Amino acid sequence: MSPTRPDRAPLRSADELNAAIRALFTHRDARLSDEQRVEYRALLTELEQVTRRDVTAAA
Repeated sequence: MSPTRPDRAPLRSADELNAAIRALFTHRDARLSDEQRVEYRALLTELEQVTRRDVTAAA
């Protein structure tokens, strides 16, 4: 069974999501714009889903 979300593309890997999150922060003191904060929250939500999927698969 392929992990897909009905409203979006299949889940990305944790490595891909971490890279996308890191790319939002240009340096350690960077502040995110409102648009970037929305993207950051979406990335965190997707990362949580990937983590749950990985834990479920391991069980």
